[in-house]
Amino acid sequence: MAMQISTTSMSDRAVIRLAGRFDFNDHRTFKAAYEPLLQQAGLKTVEIDMAGIEYLDSSALGMMMLMRERAQAAGKTVVLSRPSSTVAQILDIANFSKLFSIIS
Repeated sequence: MAMQISTTSMSDRAVIRLAGRFDFNDHRTFKAAYEPLLQQAGLKTVEIDMAGIEYLDSSALGMMMLMRERAQAAGKTVVLSRPSSTVAQILDIANFSKLFSIIS
């Protein structure tokens, strides 16, 4: 099943909600969801709400790293939120807590 993506923004913060399997097949959709947010003046933080993610692979981790680099270049911060225990374990193994703020 393809991943579902929805975005909302309020003042200086945007939230990208992901649900389903996050893997290589989603790279175009994921990029299309965050690219316009990085262009928004006044937006400071982009939160990736991971509560609905059932599975993510190494390419999904790579996509988040790339997004973080692009966000930093645009002067924005990326925050990961609400990962399930399985997803949190993967993020932990990948040392993502050193790169991202992770909010439970």
